[in-house]
Amino acid sequence: MALLTHEKLKKILGGFSSSRIMVIGDLILDEYIWGKAERISPEAPVPVVWAQRQSFMPGGASNVANNLAALGAKVFLCGVVGEDRNGDTLLDLLRQKGVVCDGVIADAARRTTVKTRIIAAHQQMVRLDWENTEHLALDRLRHIVAMVEEKIPQVDGLIIEDYGKGLIGPYLLKRIISSARRHGKIITVDPKIEHFRYYKGVTALTPNEKEASAGAGISIKTDEDIDRIGRKLFRTLRCEGVLVTLGEKGMKLFSGAGHNRAPVHIPTVAQEVFDVSGAGDTVISVFTLALSRGVSMVEAAKIANVAAGVVVGKVGVAVVAKEEILEAWRRLRGKLL
Repeated sequence: MALLTHEKLKKILGGFSSSRIMVIGDLILDEYIWGKAERISPEAPVPVVWAQRQSFMPGGASNVANNLAALGAKVFLCGVVGEDRNGDTLLDLLRQKGVVCDGVIADAARRTTVKTRIIAAHQQMVRLDWENTEHLALDRLRHIVAMVEEKIPQVDGLIIEDYGKGLIGPYLLKRIISSARRHGKIITVDPKIEHFRYYKGVTALTPNEKEASAGAGISIKTDEDIDRIGRKLFRTLRCEGVLVTLGEKGMKLFSGAGHNRAPVHIPTVAQEVFDVSGAGDTVISVFTLALSRGVSMVEAAKIANVAAGVVVGKVGVAVVAKEEILEAWRRLRGKLL
């Protein structure tokens, strides 16, 4: 593989603006309450946070859409929110960022999933989750499938974000994967453990270490176990690649024509880690965009690794800009690319 030069990387990133990506998955509103903690409560042994401001960010599949839009792609989002103020807030945020939300339905029977993080002195003190995990009604699922099938011919790739909140399941997966494959589209998946067997035939998966271990049914005790897991998933799911994210140990990519091909280990490039929230969303976003520009899977994984190294250095669920990826690459002098 030829060296990924600065000019080639710049051209790849510039091409992101021509990509059209559909994201389907569980939509989450991330709420942040920022403040100071200077004393312990007299009521219980917990810190008292003096709240100073509040902010909102798209989370879950919404954060993937946000990442893609920040990198210049045209983004079509499919999912469900509740008929509530939080749902309105989330959709307003996404539309402001240019995300097309025509594929998002509001369901009066559900509440919008909200994750509230209370942060003091750059440290997350506690997180509160308000969510529905019940399966979406069949008529709603059929409506979403119809919207996906209508839009598939117009996009370069499909990202499936499975957070286990009731949207993604066997019915939906079978139909949208089949439709995307018929049209020859890239399909990448951020997987949920219980659905691994339904991801057969996708282009690539980006599980973390825990998800990959559970999906393959193999416990991780050594690096060799990770290799066994990656090869098993690659073989049984009949996909083109499995990119296992390993936290501070980086990533491992399993790809190629045969399952015995040696995996590619990509060391982490993060210099400082403030918050890993949303790092996986950045990985799948950049990885999929790079694939949509015709980049090899190895190069796509390495670019995604650099992007993740940038985003974990930010507090809260964040996105990465093209300029930040280029700057990080310059700092590394191409050593890991």
